[in-house]
Amino acid sequence: MKHIGAVQVVVTADVFDREPTLAELDVIELESPLILAEVDLLDAQIKTLDRPENEVDTRRIRRARNRVLAARRDVANRMAGASTAGGAA
Repeated sequence: MKHIGAVQVVVTADVFDREPTLAELDVIELESPLILAEVDLLDAQIKTLDRPENEVDTRRIRRARNRVLAARRDVANRMAGASTAGGAA
């Protein structure tokens, strides 16, 4: 006769079934200006989908692209500064 054990659900959380860590939340907070700038660019592009692009739309998209580039630069500079801030010299 074989012994049949009870099938139990794992008590600990799975890797995909957990809350974000503090480090992950910090990265999200760091990248949020970039995310918002990309959303603004997408909104400007969506506004021009159903009509011909005019001068105002062209300026709006150009400014939104510039904000995305500036946000990317800022995030990259902050990430580079954060990685060297705690390093040993």
